[in-house]
Amino acid sequence: MNAHVDVLELASRLKSSEEPFVLATVVRTISVTAAKAGAKAVIRPDGTIVAGWIGGGCARGAVLKAAREALSDGRTRLVSVQPEDLLATLGVKPGENRDGVRFARNMCPSQGSMDIFIEPVLPRPPLLILGASPVASAIADLARKLDYHVTLAAPVCDFAEMPEADVLVDGFALAPAERGFRYVVIATQGKGDEAAAETALSIPADYCGFVGSRRKMAALRQSFVDRGVAAEILDRFKGPAGLDLGAITPEEIALSVLAEITQIRRRGQRDGRNPPISVGKE
Repeated sequence: MNAHVDVLELASRLKSSEEPFVLATVVRTISVTAAKAGAKAVIRPDGTIVAGWIGGGCARGAVLKAAREALSDGRTRLVSVQPEDLLATLGVKPGENRDGVRFARNMCPSQGSMDIFIEPVLPRPPLLILGASPVASAIADLARKLDYHVTLAAPVCDFAEMPEADVLVDGFALAPAERGFRYVVIATQGKGDEAAAETALSIPADYCGFVGSRRKMAALRQSFVDRGVAAEILDRFKGPAGLDLGAITPEEIALSVLAEITQIRRRGQRDGRNPPISVGKE
């Protein structure tokens, strides 16, 4: 831990480099506590406090536990560390959650109370779009506005104009180290469908959508079945991709696809369940 490193400066650097971390902030203290309201700390996924100060061992265990959970499900938390007698007065037990507050026992002699806000800062979800079609470009444009990290892969010569993307790959071939995507969309629209699908099959993404008709999806699936690809692997493809919004234009199709991806991305963050969020390199 380095209390002399500027917490907010480090947090900004980590966020810019797409590294996951937790920003813990003391929001209230009562009686004697080592850290005071406004104190902050940056916590990495391995539990290391790399900058800042939020007090000693009295709060450390509860904060680190909450930080690990926050990085797992992407949800903020409020931890209230209080002496045992105050917990008893409130009628809560250590580790209990009530009205969005996680209570923990302060076993230090100071017997002070402190509330710590736990804020996970996660990398932008990585989205791979395969194709140079107008739909592919429309998805890339809208996805960046929705805070996805967009990689667009297709032969560069196929683009009518260079699209906006965080990463542009010339062709459909990706190195093994470049396959850590949570979401994949095939938007080739007849130009390189099978080559793009082969790449998509190699990526264990949470979502793999194919932009095209049911008939085209069936033909693509049959092509892979004929080549010996197992049906359960092909079942990962969602085709046609997107919610049924009656979309017609490239922009409307992009909206339908990203609406479907957003449902998956946010699943569990509003109903209390924990979605599978990776905190390593995605």
